[in-house]
Amino acid sequence: MNALRNRRFIVIGLAPAVILYALFVFVPVIWSAYYGFFDWSGIGDAVYIGVQNYAEIFKDPIFWRALKNNIIFVLASVFGQIPLALALAVLLHKSSFLQKFLRSAVFLPMVLSTVVIGMIWQYIYHPQIGILNFLLDALKLEDWKMEWLSDPAIAIYSLVPPLLWSFVGLYLIIFVSALQNIPGEIHDAAKIDGVTGIRKIWSITLPMIKNTVQVAVILCISGSLKSFDLVYIMTKGGPAHTTELLATYMYNSTFTTYRYGFGSAISTTIVLISLLLIGTSQWIASRKKESSV
Repeated sequence: MNALRNRRFIVIGLAPAVILYALFVFVPVIWSAYYGFFDWSGIGDAVYIGVQNYAEIFKDPIFWRALKNNIIFVLASVFGQIPLALALAVLLHKSSFLQKFLRSAVFLPMVLSTVVIGMIWQYIYHPQIGILNFLLDALKLEDWKMEWLSDPAIAIYSLVPPLLWSFVGLYLIIFVSALQNIPGEIHDAAKIDGVTGIRKIWSITLPMIKNTVQVAVILCISGSLKSFDLVYIMTKGGPAHTTELLATYMYNSTFTTYRYGFGSAISTTIVLISLLLIGTSQWIASRKKESSV
């Protein structure tokens, strides 16, 4: 009886959130997938055209460039933000005043608006007044000065540092919370057995927070595929589409040409790519888990 009462209480407590999530997430996704099969300008009648929108997407070279750039963002996030946040979490997970201050400093970009972050990094990269080129001048490295956001060869890679700086604080807090939840008895046992330093981190700490790392990887992948505002503020997808992402490609294809059916097809494609990448990462993680057993 108590178990049944607890289940009812859980269902009643979760129902409002589940209903709101379904209305504002699942329904729009299904609605978008539906309009992906139509030629629709946002007003008037929608004309059914089958898979023509999807065929046009896969024939468009800008889509493939945007997908390539998004893969760069995903790799930079997974292999940049996660290791950096883990390293900082190991160093800063205790509760001294200095460590609390440093954690807050690293987390600060999460509090700032992405528009502000984009503008800050625009000034950092500015070819005439930017601090980056100024520092290169001061270090007598004038040959390294570049048009960081205007050179098609390096523009997409110039967006990686602000991407890392913006979100590493989020994963730092997640990992610090996971590290602080490791029972103290495990640390005491490791100390008695003489397991310290890197060996302790590799053999005890990381396995204990493995599930948290997997969740962080999922957040990294989904967040990178949705990246829009930072790139739009800094480059708007230019120069010559060299920093185009799937989200900016969808925005430009939908709202500048009023092709809402085509934009819906792009958004559905982004969801499918996101599910594919997340599923692949989880499959790889499960294979590693099975091989280690």
